[in-house]
Amino acid sequence: MNKEVVIKAENVSKLYRLGQVGTGTLSHDLKRWWALTRGKEDPYLKVGITNDRTQKNSSDYAWALKDIAFEIEQGDTVGIIGKNGAGKSTLLKLLSRVTTPTSGQIKIKGRIASLLEVGTGFHPELTGRENIYMNGAILGMTKKEISRKFDEIVDFAGVALYIDTPVKRYSSGMYVRLAFAVAAHLEPEILIVDEVLAVGDADFQKKCLGKMGDVASHGRTIIFVSHNMQAVQSLCKTAIYLKQGMIADIGRTDKVISNYLSREVKNCLVASWNEPEAPGNEHISVLHAEIIPQAANDSDGILVSTPLNLNFTFKVHKPQNINLSLLLYTSAGMCIFNVATSSVLLSAGTHTSTLKIPGNLLNDDIYTIKLLFVKDTSSIIFQVEDLLTFEVTDLIRDTNWYGKWLGAVRPSLDFSLI
Repeated sequence: MNKEVVIKAENVSKLYRLGQVGTGTLSHDLKRWWALTRGKEDPYLKVGITNDRTQKNSSDYAWALKDIAFEIEQGDTVGIIGKNGAGKSTLLKLLSRVTTPTSGQIKIKGRIASLLEVGTGFHPELTGRENIYMNGAILGMTKKEISRKFDEIVDFAGVALYIDTPVKRYSSGMYVRLAFAVAAHLEPEILIVDEVLAVGDADFQKKCLGKMGDVASHGRTIIFVSHNMQAVQSLCKTAIYLKQGMIADIGRTDKVISNYLSREVKNCLVASWNEPEAPGNEHISVLHAEIIPQAANDSDGILVSTPLNLNFTFKVHKPQNINLSLLLYTSAGMCIFNVATSSVLLSAGTHTSTLKIPGNLLNDDIYTIKLLFVKDTSSIIFQVEDLLTFEVTDLIRDTNWYGKWLGAVRPSLDFSLI
């Protein structure tokens, strides 16, 4: 049975003028108008550069998106991934009709609810209750339909105590909880969610993913942007990988994520800072982090069998009881272990900690390290996301009939056949 296409993008491009507020100057607008009145093409559509923020250029224009084309069917769950500046948020704004494409067209069939940033569609002076009814009316729902869902929305958001308080008094976490609850519960045919869920805590993010999965199971369409590859993998059947405003890959989620990671995630074995620029706060500053492979042959890189030494240097600004906690994540965003030091009273000054990871423990994959500084074993006083990144490879994978060895780890254990 063929499903109905609910979103179709046909050669969609979006051009922005750099360094300006608005779309351009009066002279440019007049030139565009004169070209269009003569039936000519917009003279500025061919001017511009790709959206690569790392490169300087002499052009006044940049393509946030360039020749984007895809179709999304009813009930599809689609993840959009890519580095910062790849065009993900611009694409969502086009799909949500917040802005219009410079060229091409987007055809949408169905009612859309969008959660693009904290407080999207909320009026700060209105209460939570009033904003729920206003958002429902915008989505085309009757007051009776909204009232039927009202208690469920408030319960999901966990803001019952403040429902009659103006939302300008809400914290960012309360804001996003209510905004998501409204968007997910008021029965849109298409739900668009940006990385805004990162504002919430881990429990709320898990709750939101569960709700989006429930929405998708009822035949509604979800478009989800996230840097959390595990969340995209668990929720989305297909994915779109954007690179510098263009589609670099589209297809089955696991294959697209693998392609994205292999092209975008690079080894970062050393991170070092001078004290004024070092990441930290009034408690801690991280000065140096390094992965030292204990390989017999450096040209082989980090193999499955390679032991690793991890060294961390940090400065404590005032004496306190501290333990370090290290979390190791796979390319899919799954934490495969969390190890911690004992809690020690550290004096003010520079300290070093070392962790040894034995060979024949990690599977071939791309790993990232998150480091937490915990006070009195309970309170996180500082953390560093994606501190270091490294790739573990298997030289004989291509000769194995099974391909990649299954599992997050592959320890060398004594498993004999008698």
